[in-house]
Amino acid sequence: MPTKKPPSFQMRSSVSSFIDTATKSLDISDSSSVKTIPIEVIHLPRSQPRRYFEPQRLEELVTSIKQHGILQPLLVRLKETGEYELVAGERRYRAAKEALLTEVPVIIKELNDCEALQLALIENLQREDLNPVEETKGILELLMLNLSYTSIDEVKSLLYQMKRANDSQSNLDIFNQEPVQLVVLLFKQLGRQTWESFVKNRLPLLNLPEDILTVLQNGEIAYTKAKSIAQVKEVEQRKQLLNEAISDNLSLSAIKDKIKALNSSSTASENPAKQVKDVAQKIRQLKPWLKDRKKWQRIQNYTQKISGILQEIEEAT
Repeated sequence: MPTKKPPSFQMRSSVSSFIDTATKSLDISDSSSVKTIPIEVIHLPRSQPRRYFEPQRLEELVTSIKQHGILQPLLVRLKETGEYELVAGERRYRAAKEALLTEVPVIIKELNDCEALQLALIENLQREDLNPVEETKGILELLMLNLSYTSIDEVKSLLYQMKRANDSQSNLDIFNQEPVQLVVLLFKQLGRQTWESFVKNRLPLLNLPEDILTVLQNGEIAYTKAKSIAQVKEVEQRKQLLNEAISDNLSLSAIKDKIKALNSSSTASENPAKQVKDVAQKIRQLKPWLKDRKKWQRIQNYTQKISGILQEIEEAT
């Protein structure tokens, strides 16, 4: 196995420097840099990485802001128009508007488009309540920017190449390439998970059916439950199970039991002869030990009905 070359000092310092700078930019401990500006001069950017806010938690924040004001300033940058673009703190911004605040505390930073987007992504990735879909998309966008790629698909392709090389222990020279080293470094700097676990556990989430991906992104169901429900291929059955899992807050084990029952039912309906054979085998296994005469009588009644139906079919053919 070849020895992996250490990442170049320039790349290592560049990645570490940006993450450190971003973290410091999001630190509002220095109150001297906080200013108060009208909320009407702040606008959301065209590319905003966070897409969903859980309504109940947003309402709780609105109530808190009405009572105590905004405790953590928004991060903004000045535009050429003289107005401001929000960089980080969209949830606080939306809650402040709902609370009818006219002014909000902000920290103003000089940032270009790429820096602003990366800061917004890092701020979101540091949130504890970020759901798995948002986190996955955020990390892919952050990688795309740092790798200077033009699409998320390029990032995914590189990650899958890394996984194949790592799994097969072949083509390991790929880990000496700077883009791959940058990926490894970025995951290490973010400190949330390794690139291996991200490829194994998080990338597959983006391949989930649209109905499941939507409720998962909206925080309505845990991603372990979502992945299990996605195994149901029949659309209507999947939708029904998904709705039931959300409304009844089914446990993961309960969901798996229901999926198993659906699969058994589906197999039986596709091959009724096999179902009859399986039932007959179970009867033979049970008969010597069956002590409940009432239940045994019910089994005999059903078998007589089945025999009658089969005889009708024979006579009709």
